[in-house]
Amino acid sequence: MVCRVILPFSSRLLPARKDSGFQMPDYWIWCSSAIRAINPGEDGRFHLFASRWPRALSMAGHWPTNSEIVHASSDTAEGPYQFESQALALRGPDYFDGMAMHNPCIRYFDGKYYLYYVATTFDFERPTPENPIVYDQSPTESPLWRKAWESKRTGVAVADSVNGPWTRFDRPLLETRPDKWDAMIISNPSIAIREDGHTLLIYKSRRHWEAPFELGLAWAPHPAGPYQRVSDEPTFPLHCEDPCLWWEDGRYHVIMKDFSGQYCGVGYGGVYASSADGRNWELGQPPLAYTRTIQWTDGTTSTHGNVERAGVLLDGGRSTHLLFAITAGEERYSVTPQTRSIVIPLRV
Repeated sequence: MVCRVILPFSSRLLPARKDSGFQMPDYWIWCSSAIRAINPGEDGRFHLFASRWPRALSMAGHWPTNSEIVHASSDTAEGPYQFESQALALRGPDYFDGMAMHNPCIRYFDGKYYLYYVATTFDFERPTPENPIVYDQSPTESPLWRKAWESKRTGVAVADSVNGPWTRFDRPLLETRPDKWDAMIISNPSIAIREDGHTLLIYKSRRHWEAPFELGLAWAPHPAGPYQRVSDEPTFPLHCEDPCLWWEDGRYHVIMKDFSGQYCGVGYGGVYASSADGRNWELGQPPLAYTRTIQWTDGTTSTHGNVERAGVLLDGGRSTHLLFAITAGEERYSVTPQTRSIVIPLRV
């Protein structure tokens, strides 16, 4: 018998620089993912993909309708990253990803870059500061918000260069299944690619509006698909979201946000688990991966209303940094004055 010792994942997190990551004064920034450009002829720099939408619109009320994916770059993994371009253009309501895109996850395999994302489509006018989505207490009260949110599907774009151009597909990677645990959406994708191209995709869904969020897995022989579900039931029926999945040292690794703290012990903290085969998972001992308190290189700490949408930077097959979306101050995002991404170095 082999006894496997799993060290606490939280012990890997090192202090972050306060100027790390990516921000834009006129936009909400969320969901960042980064990679180093390594193909022949590329610059060897670090490239970050993030979601943004105008701060002239409410943060929680308009990401399903107005988010877009942008590209930024930096000489170092920690940044700060500088805006380069809008990575993927809108295509119109006839496409599953025609009206908004969100939650990028960038990966590399065999000379190509794979940019995974969540997309929405809808048949009403895209909101503007002059004509926003109106709600009283929560955006989920709005039929327009719900219509856009329920259209969430996962897609992938492929390119030979991290700068594009990106080739997109007309259909999502997976569809929802009526009367199953993933009846509503296919959202929050994260990807682990093995050396042989075998690809594992984790995603979020729920059975209905009152049901908890659950996480499931699908696999494909190649990063572009086709994908089929690993199991008919959710792999993590934990009321979690925001999974970050990767392959390293012959194992799958995942961290995910724990809403209630029933698994990691801290509300809205992170849970860590790992697996040798992608089917049987072991929670970390202890399972806590991160909290909403950030340690900074100047010796200070700060607690934030939101520290979520984790992304992992893989450099040479090693997890070297985590990226998080954070809100300014300790209030939750419904009243935050600003959002940005940060980059936390990992003890390798």
